[in-house]
Amino acid sequence: MESMGKKKARPRRSFTLEFKAEIVELCRRGDRSVGQVARDFDLTETAVRDWVKQAAVDAGERDGLTSGEREELAALRRENRRLREDVEVLKRATAFFAKETR
Repeated sequence: MESMGKKKARPRRSFTLEFKAEIVELCRRGDRSVGQVARDFDLTETAVRDWVKQAAVDAGERDGLTSGEREELAALRRENRRLREDVEVLKRATAFFAKETR
C-alpha cells in the first residue's frame, strides 16, 4: 500500500551544454511539445522547461540572470562565505590571545 502513488527518486544526472542546447533547439522548432521532448529523451519536463527559459535569458529574449552571471554570483557567494569564516576564525583567535595576555 505504501508504494502506491509514490515514485522512486531518480538519481541526479548531469548533462553537457551541447546536449542541453540540442534539447532546447528541438523544443524551439515547435515540432514537438516540451513534454514530448522530455518523454522522448527520458528527462523531466521541469528540467527541459528550465533549460528553455535559461536559453531565452542567455539570448536576451527574456529578463533574468544569464548563465555567466549565475556562475559569477555563485563564485562570489562561495568567496563571501569563505571570507566570513576567515573573519570568524580571526575573531576567535583575537579573543583567545586577549585572554592569554591578561
